[in-house]
Amino acid sequence: MRVLGGIALAAASAMALATPSAQVQQERPRPQTGQAVQVAQAQPVTIHRTQYPYAAPAPQAARPFEQYKAYLAGRARSAGIREATIQAVVPYLRLNQRAMELDRAQRPTPSSNSNNPPAFGTYLNRHITSSLINRGQARYSAHWPNLSRIQQLYGVDPAVIMAIYGKETSYGSVTGSFDLLEALASLGYEGRRRQFFEDEFLAALKLVDQGVQRSTLKGSYAGATGFPQFMPTVALRLRADGNGDGYADIWRSEADAFASVANYLRDAGWKRDVPWGVAVRIPPTLNRAAIRSLVAPTRCPAVYRRHSRWLTVAQWRALGVVPTGRTLPDTELASLMETPGAYADAYLLTNNYRAILDYNCSNYYAMGVGLLANAIARR
Repeated sequence: MRVLGGIALAAASAMALATPSAQVQQERPRPQTGQAVQVAQAQPVTIHRTQYPYAAPAPQAARPFEQYKAYLAGRARSAGIREATIQAVVPYLRLNQRAMELDRAQRPTPSSNSNNPPAFGTYLNRHITSSLINRGQARYSAHWPNLSRIQQLYGVDPAVIMAIYGKETSYGSVTGSFDLLEALASLGYEGRRRQFFEDEFLAALKLVDQGVQRSTLKGSYAGATGFPQFMPTVALRLRADGNGDGYADIWRSEADAFASVANYLRDAGWKRDVPWGVAVRIPPTLNRAAIRSLVAPTRCPAVYRRHSRWLTVAQWRALGVVPTGRTLPDTELASLMETPGAYADAYLLTNNYRAILDYNCSNYYAMGVGLLANAIARR
């Protein structure tokens, strides 16, 4: 049994399956002390796709970057972004060769998204370390006043919020240093996922149009930004004011980042007061073919292929599948998943686990977040 930070995460908590961005808040003058600020509700963001002369796919050599920038400026105007913002940003964009190199070098990593995933214990040993647990526990205690208030407002488990913060940026210490607008424009120009990166570029430009400082927009080469590592389209829609100062600043305010993660999970279907999942014991007589899901997943098929069909906890108990520790209400729907590896564990997973998957569609990621959250909360 492997013990991390005093929490046993091996046989009993150990390994749980694996496979592998709150309210839209415009920047505005900071309110006077004592002024009440109401947290905004998430609003949909529309990215217009009006076509311009340079919109048709063409070899990169035929679309020099300066020409592509003119095309981006046209799309920005169509999206309703102010001309002053466009002129302050687009003419000065430079081609980021490093972002394009990293994108080209991207290779699928071994995970339970593959047909032969590595043992989850291997992933856990590498990614859920004693240091990550201990630092998470310390921050969880230090930020408890904000976390408990956010829990009341959004209904999301604060330990899961902290675990995502730890997994995404090592509690804010690694958020990325790429100029977001240049990286996204460069990846759109490269063309491998052109529509995706152009839409993210427009969303990032819209953040600037709303008052976010250009110098603030730093992140990964692929566009994830801030403490929660939101893509710009997600930041536009779901970033939230967590400290009541009238701003939704996911780049400098941890309270805002916590509220934004909570808002994301709530938007993804998080159910209040329900665990993400519980470890269970499986009888040797369990007929796995009888519990196989017959619903073809529309996204992340390799991830959801590892999940059984939905049954109530009472139905699972009748099949001999019983929790080994924490339990769930008999009426709660859950799916069964077994972690890959020689010493496989099994978990009943609720819809809240699916909300974590929405953040990053990888069973390794979601199970890592869930187990890290359990360790942070010492449960």
